[in-house]
Amino acid sequence: MSDERIKKLAEILVNYSVRVKKGETITISASSAAEELVVELYRLIIKKGAYPVVNIQFPKMAYIYYKNASKEQLRKFPDIFNFQIKKSQACISISADENTRELSNVDPRSVAVRQKITAPISDYIVNEKKKIRRVSLDFPTNALAQDAEMSLEEYESFLFNATNQDWNKEKKRLYKIKSLFKNADKIRIIGSDTDIEMSVKGREFIVDAGEENMPGGEIFSAPLEKTVNGKIKFTYPAVRSGREVNDVELEFKNGKVIKAKASKNEKFLKAMINTDKGSKYVGELGIGGNLQINKFTKNLLFDEKLNGTIHLALGMAYKECKGTNKSALHWDIVKDLKKNGKIIVDGKVVQKNGKWIF
Repeated sequence: MSDERIKKLAEILVNYSVRVKKGETITISASSAAEELVVELYRLIIKKGAYPVVNIQFPKMAYIYYKNASKEQLRKFPDIFNFQIKKSQACISISADENTRELSNVDPRSVAVRQKITAPISDYIVNEKKKIRRVSLDFPTNALAQDAEMSLEEYESFLFNATNQDWNKEKKRLYKIKSLFKNADKIRIIGSDTDIEMSVKGREFIVDAGEENMPGGEIFSAPLEKTVNGKIKFTYPAVRSGREVNDVELEFKNGKVIKAKASKNEKFLKAMINTDKGSKYVGELGIGGNLQINKFTKNLLFDEKLNGTIHLALGMAYKECKGTNKSALHWDIVKDLKKNGKIIVDGKVVQKNGKWIF
């Protein structure tokens, strides 16, 4: 019998996150370890009178691809998948890593090349909201539990507590936080080894309440590209493509990264920053606010929602925020503000030590 928490999550995804309607084509892209959730989604979508199309990724496939693909293969645009996405009204993407370090020894230049090629599809899914609805999530696995330093049972409880909430209620709370940034211009963030300022004048703040990412629990915007100035030292490791980059320090001048340091995998950090012209600029300022996420797990989908944190994303800006920065990269890195941290909006402190001041 299916875990009732999985059934509940599937219902939230179908009925709330992507709002499946009769006659629609729904693409489900998932790792094979998420079979139980995929089957439940398939059942619910069929019952809605819609048409699910399922793509399954098996363990080792990503590693095999990057270790063996020729330059020609890396640069080949995936026309068939692109066609499928363009014909879909919604997309549900489920990651269920069984080895989160699988790509640790893959050449980061190969990953960067592939990201550039597939960027138009990612950009379409993320930014063309009038054409396609989407939600991304993770399914609990031993690998994710191990990274989070939990047993699988503990990690399952952690994950489902974060996802299986009353999202209509949470949306109201998050919109109250958003109100603190109404008509904002200058935002200054102060914390340990951090003092950074940027302008968001004319940009939109968006509430993520589980309609695009599951779990939701953040508000985010896109700084004006050339207004970011100052230094920031991120609290938590930045994990990407199987690599853990520790003690990331970035310095910005007129929006651009001019210095980048890390105590581990600094070479990889700099390679990602140099992905393209836009990857040297900040595409997103995000503010975490999911009250059920209280522990760093090395899983960005959850860590960027940590209550009392902010994150900056290098690279692509979201069009819904009125951002204009373009890049194949979008890499969020998290800073904790619960100790000696402040968020200051146009000279007014709106958050101190992770607590909102209304």
